[in-house]
Amino acid sequence: MSLRITDLKVDIHGRPILKGVSLDLRAGQVHGLAGESGSGKTMTGLAVLGLLPHGARTSGAIDFDGRNLLDLPPKELNRVRGGQIAMVFQDPATSLHPMLTVGRQLTEHMRHHLGLGRAEARERAVELLGKVRIPGAAEAFGRYPHQFSGGMRQRIAIAVALACSPKVLIADEPTTALDVTVQAGILRLLRGLCDELGLAVLLVTHDLGVMSAVADEVSVMKDGLVVETGPRGRVLREPEHPYTRALLDSLPESVREERT
Repeated sequence: MSLRITDLKVDIHGRPILKGVSLDLRAGQVHGLAGESGSGKTMTGLAVLGLLPHGARTSGAIDFDGRNLLDLPPKELNRVRGGQIAMVFQDPATSLHPMLTVGRQLTEHMRHHLGLGRAEARERAVELLGKVRIPGAAEAFGRYPHQFSGGMRQRIAIAVALACSPKVLIADEPTTALDVTVQAGILRLLRGLCDELGLAVLLVTHDLGVMSAVADEVSVMKDGLVVETGPRGRVLREPEHPYTRALLDSLPESVREERT
């Protein structure tokens, strides 16, 4: 299964945000999408899920399972969103509902999209919490997001995204608010889940150092356009575009040494 974005353009109230983005996501691979704030990375992920702001207009194609997602009516898109394509947002403190237990937030997706009964959904939820390495998964099921650390909340957010066995996972800056040690654990988790479950993962980040740790393919965005795409090793060691070189030169020396 793959997801192909072709010449995607988005404007909001007449202002061009994406100016012709093309990306190709493949099953079992992590595709890194890098660039500075405002380059259009997050907007690309939101466009895939049809979560653009009011007043947005789109053109181009987002081909998934033989269908252009831009042409789907709302009811059909709702079946794809969360079920076959899921998203992990940047800050789990805001993406997880503070008044609902972790178990409730996990099982609601499964009961809606998969039609599971309460007991079966609970069993799968506990299994998912274990898969993302939440200690004491059965007990964690009944706890609230504020009872977990930031790193554990991000793991729970990943479990929620995986609840319905999606084929595509969009991870939007999933490590930004975490310290370096926790960040490394989340990246290893995403890489392992991609390999184990055969997911196509779009990893959105401003940090090319993150890409060096996990991505198979890397695309670099600037001003609503993809300016360079290629295998991780080639892009990070022999960048062709001046903007990519500038991003790499801005990394700390220790990170630059690691990527070489």
